[in-house]
Amino acid sequence: MASEFSGLGIAHQGHFTRLKWHRLRRSFKDPLFSAGVIAEGFRLGASTELDLRVRADGGFVVLHDEELEGETTGHGLIREAPPEVIRSLTLLEGGHPPILSEDLATMLRTAHPDALLQFDMKDELAVIGAHGMDHLADHFTGAGSSIIVSGADLDLIVAVRQRLPGLKRGIDPTDKLVEIYRHRGLKAVETDLRADIAGPTEPDTIYLAWQLVLQAAKDGLDLIGLCHDAGKLVDAWTFNLKNPDAGFDEAEASNFAALMALKPDQVTTDEPVATERAWARIGS
Repeated sequence: MASEFSGLGIAHQGHFTRLKWHRLRRSFKDPLFSAGVIAEGFRLGASTELDLRVRADGGFVVLHDEELEGETTGHGLIREAPPEVIRSLTLLEGGHPPILSEDLATMLRTAHPDALLQFDMKDELAVIGAHGMDHLADHFTGAGSSIIVSGADLDLIVAVRQRLPGLKRGIDPTDKLVEIYRHRGLKAVETDLRADIAGPTEPDTIYLAWQLVLQAAKDGLDLIGLCHDAGKLVDAWTFNLKNPDAGFDEAEASNFAALMALKPDQVTTDEPVATERAWARIGS
């Protein structure tokens, strides 16, 4: 029997929070980065996330690690591998072939209008180069609001803004903010986050670890509210249940309720269906 829960999101106190399918998963039982799951996400209008690595020809493949042996039956640096070699490989987890950027472009043409796909870029602009930027422009310029591009290299995000202005952009200052919090305090966190929001990436979404969000709120700073006041969305990552079938334990229930009270626009999870079901048991 089909589940009554789709894993798309949670409504709470008049606010809807999307559940983002981390690494193209509805559940840890799903294989990593599978075309079947992304097709289902596109059909339903889900928010999904995947990692992209540049190939030798300037195209991309949906993989996280820098080397093929990390996740596939291949060997060597992904950026030195041509697409025909990558297509001949299979993922170690699931046994399916890797998804290429050309596949994504084709699938996006029939995606639900609410579908949102996050490209988490794992290579820097210097590695992606002009050929990689040309490939993105050639294949995804028309995707518009269906894609949001994120990555650690802010120069890359600026380049995306300049070359593909129709795509959404996201930044994740979490690691930097945690260090600032530890050494300089909460006021410095606020100052730095405001600078990032106003910076040259012109982000649509700010990605923040949920633990940082809750600790800052406990100490008196609503990071989500700060972003909302600046017109930005917030993704709180990555909230995973220890026992998805059982639902929230006491600590998880407390933390998730506190997070929902702050009204994030999205929560990243590898267990979106289980999270929606667990919340239905305790919150409304």
